[in-house]
Amino acid sequence: MMSCTLLNPKKRLFLCLLVSLAFFLVVDTSSQQHLEAKKKLMREKVRQMFYHAYDNYMTYAFPHDELKPLTKSFTDSLSELGNLKLEHLPTDYNGSAVTLVESLSSLAILGNSSEFEKGVRWLSDNLKFDIDARVNLFECNIRVLGGLISAHLLAIDPTNRLIQGSYNNQLLRLAEDLGKRFLPAFETPTGLPYAWINLKNGVMENETTETSTSGCGSLILEMGALSRLTGDPRFESAALRALRQLWRMRSSLDLLGTTLDVVTGEWLEYSSSIGAGVDSFYEYLLKAYILFGKEDYWQMFSSAYLASQKYFRHGPWYHEANMWSGKPTYWQLTSLQAFWPGLQVLAGDIAAANSTHREFFHVWEKFGVLPERYLLDHQMIHPTMKYYPLRPELAESTFYLYQATKDPWYLDVGEIEGHPIQVVSSWHEKVPKSYFSGNWTLSKRGAWESGAN
Repeated sequence: MMSCTLLNPKKRLFLCLLVSLAFFLVVDTSSQQHLEAKKKLMREKVRQMFYHAYDNYMTYAFPHDELKPLTKSFTDSLSELGNLKLEHLPTDYNGSAVTLVESLSSLAILGNSSEFEKGVRWLSDNLKFDIDARVNLFECNIRVLGGLISAHLLAIDPTNRLIQGSYNNQLLRLAEDLGKRFLPAFETPTGLPYAWINLKNGVMENETTETSTSGCGSLILEMGALSRLTGDPRFESAALRALRQLWRMRSSLDLLGTTLDVVTGEWLEYSSSIGAGVDSFYEYLLKAYILFGKEDYWQMFSSAYLASQKYFRHGPWYHEANMWSGKPTYWQLTSLQAFWPGLQVLAGDIAAANSTHREFFHVWEKFGVLPERYLLDHQMIHPTMKYYPLRPELAESTFYLYQATKDPWYLDVGEIEGHPIQVVSSWHEKVPKSYFSGNWTLSKRGAWESGAN
């Protein structure tokens, strides 16, 4: 065989390129095989985690609303969701199998058609909404109405064939019944709905007129879908009227406050943010545009998003600001804000999403969990919020970023977030030296500054 040294320079260069290419192909193939093996392992871990929760709920809590895992008992929590003071709790409410309703879509994703069909049958025969229970409109909408609609769409999807027997739109009829029970909440002078509704008796006498921006601005997806599926326009019309009224109440800076009065239409809390009380307002605007295609949803979202970048953003972080002046009000990180990078991916702002997500993950690494509220200007966890309620927002944002970039680093992040939490009683007392990687530091005057400026 002729030696490579005897080849002319052009042939020698070509042969070297071929060898290099073959080497990189082997390395790339090996990396891909490792990546696929890792993804398979992570999928199995997720499956095990889901069934650990689901099977124990079905064993110890079903048909009540939620499992209390430490005592292997249950709680009928539909009237407690959003009800911090636990007021007006019903005396004869025995649960609506809320966890089962919310689990149906996961069962479908995991390919468990038999358990999905079993759940659909049980709900069809047993779930009733003619109950004397005061519920939070927002919570009941996203959990129960949304769960029923999602499961209905999966049940009628011919590509999945999740139900082997007959299905006559039972879940949709339940969703329609629940939606009709929501409608009295919208009977206000402003069209903005009450935060609370009694499923049997409507709005209670002397009901509070205070609600949040999220509470009345995050209904259009479920109620809009319900109208499209049933042909009854009342649900979408009510939610859309509330959304447009809310948008008309924005400040000249395109900012919205946190709480308001549904009767007078006056703002009660002027602080604006991407966090609790406002967060899902942004999410629903963009997703409503994606789902329904109406241009005005995009116009509202894009204006609100640009305002958030102008008045809330400080480097990779987002503080709160006065809706009228745009001046900062609270410098704090809340775990609910972790949904924001995922929303930014949907909006196409990948660079900003990556920047903020990495800072959130840095927080996770410092504590092992994401604190519910951390005061950036005082470098301390909020004294009344030293807990972690297993929120999914950071995991969701991680998923979106992986899908957008295919960067395997996000798989590593997802794997860390998915590990069982090693609970340490003193974790919430440990304040990290710094939450900020790279060149972010706390200045003497208490504002976050970048050394790159």
